[in-house]
Amino acid sequence: MTDANKHGFTTTILHGDRQKPIEHGSLHKPIHTSVAFGYKDAHELAAVFQGRQPGYRYGRQGNPTVSALEDKITKMEQGVATVCFSTGMAAIGAVVQALLRKGDHVVSSSFLFGNTNSLWQTAGGLGIDVSFVDATDVCQVEAALTPSTRVVFVETIANPRTQVADLKRIGELCRDRGILYIVDNTMTSPYLFQPKKVGAGLVVNALTKSIGGHGNALGGALTDTGVFDWSGFPNIFDNYKRYPSAQWGMAQLRAKALRDFGGTLAPEAAHHIAVGAETMALRIERECQNAMALATMLSQDPRVAAVHYPGLPSHPQHGIASELFASYGGLFSFELKDGIDCFDYLNRLKIAIPASNLGDTRTLVIPVAHTIFYEMGAQRRASMGIAESLIRVSVGIEDTADLVEDFRQALDVA
Repeated sequence: MTDANKHGFTTTILHGDRQKPIEHGSLHKPIHTSVAFGYKDAHELAAVFQGRQPGYRYGRQGNPTVSALEDKITKMEQGVATVCFSTGMAAIGAVVQALLRKGDHVVSSSFLFGNTNSLWQTAGGLGIDVSFVDATDVCQVEAALTPSTRVVFVETIANPRTQVADLKRIGELCRDRGILYIVDNTMTSPYLFQPKKVGAGLVVNALTKSIGGHGNALGGALTDTGVFDWSGFPNIFDNYKRYPSAQWGMAQLRAKALRDFGGTLAPEAAHHIAVGAETMALRIERECQNAMALATMLSQDPRVAAVHYPGLPSHPQHGIASELFASYGGLFSFELKDGIDCFDYLNRLKIAIPASNLGDTRTLVIPVAHTIFYEMGAQRRASMGIAESLIRVSVGIEDTADLVEDFRQALDVA
């Protein structure tokens, strides 16, 4: 990927801060901890609040350190603007808080991160109708649309069963119908895929995961790709229409989700994420290599019932993943044969760590049905294809041979 200056992905991230004036020649944007910003002339303060002049009002709505990270994310996604949030879930919640109203309808993939599924259930209780469909089939998305559909929401690769949405055709459908298409890019990351290419108007990234990459900071982001025509979106408040229509969505998100709701990313976390992002391409290439090696080994072992990884030719959406993504990501899941206890297996691993994060430098494993998807119940899990023995693996950057041996020796004991 290249930006407007024709630099590569990593070069753009590494030198992005220096494209604007930076304090004392620092190579990183410094951490600005102040929550208030003073002006010598009170007229300037008023102009900033009224949107007539760029500047910072209050730390809840923006901060120089966070702004520098937002610029990086915007460049990664080839977008026009980004708003950062305290977590990835806060970013998705901002869609509900700032852009949807009672009586609106959302079409969502049924193959979702458990917390996102829970959020849509909460939205239903607020009078927002949500239809869950198999997003690997664009026909099911189309059949669910109604005159009040405002948003279609999908993930690139579903967590944990790795179903791949029919991203391109859903994008074409949303464009033809004038519907806001939101794609959660967390499982692929901007390095492997830019949802703008399939018509996404907003892109979600959980910055905690592959972009930050070191398990030391929470964060999330919404990026406006510039594809969606906000002038046709019915839920924009009149006071944000004083801006050009291309800015309406971001202006309302920043005001309603940051100013009013307070899902603000702290500057210290923004700094950790920005520094972590510098090595994202290097980390993800290693993670993809390791994931392919592990998934291939497990798929050939008779003690493993199934392996779910888009990089395997046996995966139902392997063709779509090969067409759209630069590689297949660092997440996969697998099921053990009957008679092999998943907890016993996990406890025999010596390198992989039982933990719930994704996109870390370390390989993390978790028994899905008993933890992150436990709350939704057995019936809902079954409808999502989540077996009781399903183990999710977030592959790290360890030496490939060490990981393969670790997962193999745990099977040998079984």
